[in-house]
Amino acid sequence: CFDISHLSGSAVVGSMVRFRNGRAEKKSYRRFRIRTVEGRDDPRAIGEVVRRRYSRLMREGSPLPDLVVVDGGRAQLAAAVSALREIGAGIPAIALAKREEQVYVPGRTTPLPLSRKEQGSLYLQEIRDEAHRFAIAYHHLLRKKEVAP
Repeated sequence: CFDISHLSGSAVVGSMVRFRNGRAEKKSYRRFRIRTVEGRDDPRAIGEVVRRRYSRLMREGSPLPDLVVVDGGRAQLAAAVSALREIGAGIPAIALAKREEQVYVPGRTTPLPLSRKEQGSLYLQEIRDEAHRFAIAYHHLLRKKEVAP
């Protein structure tokens, strides 16, 4: 699962968390400084980190995940799917939008009709929340380094 964190477009960072067999695999978490996107453009930033992560795994011959989850809505999902297609990674992707906890899938203009209380929906929220927590922690670390004397 990928998330982006920034403060009004500055110090833009990305995070990736990995869950395996229903549990967080913290040794596989990754942090990214956004290199190619200026300002507040979360979809392009998501595209960058997805492209960077899976391009590397493919070069190394490492196994790819069963599913990519991005924090966001249709725009973030479109960016992730575009990045995956660009590098030739046939990984399915979905997006989980905050507030309404809506799940978006490619090819649908409306979110999936999942109840916010369904077990699958709660699991996706847990994964997304962990990616969000990890992104914010990295963003705070970088900001702290910037202001340190």
